[in-house]
Amino acid sequence: MNIYYSLPMYYGASYKLFRLAQEMRLTPTAAESKLEEVLKSEPFKPFNFRRQHPIANYIADFYSHSLKLVIEADGGIHEDKEQKQYDTFRDSDMQQFKIKVLRFSNQQILEETQSVTEKIKSIILECELAAKKHGPL
Repeated sequence: MNIYYSLPMYYGASYKLFRLAQEMRLTPTAAESKLEEVLKSEPFKPFNFRRQHPIANYIADFYSHSLKLVIEADGGIHEDKEQKQYDTFRDSDMQQFKIKVLRFSNQQILEETQSVTEKIKSIILECELAAKKHGPL
């Protein structure tokens, strides 16, 4: 039995969710691959972003536990009204764990990589400042 899912950084995610996340890691989208390249680069290394990370009942595209920051790469399906409602619910559910969710469309990631990178840097700075002001989240 794997005890990893009982660690705090997984917020009680089930073993089944771990298996699904493992499968999802095998077939990244082009945007996920590009974003992973960015998040594994030098300025982001200290934050240890994990790809397809189980959190409670969800799988985050990218998650930094030290920042309590999720970054999502959203494909076209996320423009659908019902999917948008689900994403809003999911994001608010993540907030119960004091996790901030940042979303980018696949198109933004692939075509506006520099502005996406700058936005992520800006949010990381906000997370760090908040942690200094209020203590760890």
